[in-house]
Amino acid sequence: MPSLEGNLSWAPLAERLDDVAKPVADAVNTVPSARVAIIDPHLADTAAFCYAYDVDPAASANCVVVTGRRGETKTTAAVLVLATDKADINGVVRRHLGARKISFADQSETEVESGMVRGGITPVGLPSDWKLLIDERVVERGEVLVGGGVRGAKIIVDAAELAGLPQAEVLTLAMTEETS
Repeated sequence: MPSLEGNLSWAPLAERLDDVAKPVADAVNTVPSARVAIIDPHLADTAAFCYAYDVDPAASANCVVVTGRRGETKTTAAVLVLATDKADINGVVRRHLGARKISFADQSETEVESGMVRGGITPVGLPSDWKLLIDERVVERGEVLVGGGVRGAKIIVDAAELAGLPQAEVLTLAMTEETS
């Protein structure tokens, strides 16, 4: 039966810093509960990962990076929702950022700015000038599974620790029937 830990071997993140992206390792003290597991990088995408490692998709959270623009002002934000949900990017996120236009961030710029790779971007260790918008359902979940900044690692962390990060804001981001 799928679970949070699935069939993976987990170790405290503080003991396995070489397994994650450098910005994640540098931010280890911000998430003391974090545990890490090594995975096949070809199975990093949520559906394949959950199936291969018997992980409950409702225990996994996806992080996407968006860019909002209003005139010359550009705001970058990481948006975290449960893998079973879809974020209201063009509604709630756009309005919250005060943006006239919003789009998914350029992937190569995101990788350079964050020090993380596509398919592994995580809220842990993000650039300090980025906003971190976390859906309230992620926080309600308790422990969640997120990326490790690289495609070959996943992290389990208490979502309250993510919500406590300096740039984090908890909002209602998941789309409902009214917003879809």
